[in-house]
Amino acid sequence: MENLSIKGTSRTPEVDFNVNGNIRIHGRSIPEDAGLFYNHLYSWIFRYCMKPQPLTNVHIELEYMNSGSAKSILQIIKELITIAEKGYQIVVHWYYESGDEDMLEKGEYFESILKYKFIFIETS
Repeated sequence: MENLSIKGTSRTPEVDFNVNGNIRIHGRSIPEDAGLFYNHLYSWIFRYCMKPQPLTNVHIELEYMNSGSAKSILQIIKELITIAEKGYQIVVHWYYESGDEDMLEKGEYFESILKYKFIFIETS
């Protein structure tokens, strides 16, 4: 299995998925077809979950995401959390800009749906 790295654009986030257990989605996520963009990422996550690292750090650093992206990111985090049920450690870091209540609330909503504790990090 190889790392997955995708450069961000004005509509899609930068993606760095590393087999060492560091998973990062950064930027803006408003692709026209979120399913098309995120299917490739989900496939990588699915394969990673078959043989994960003892510790997986997930960093979600989005300034904005549309509803299609939110659904896809929720699905990715949900899949990753399944490895915690198998005894692996997963830490979800949710970044939001100071004063951006929408992104903070989105993270809190995901945390409540998934019933899994996130670490919330306010940035300037």
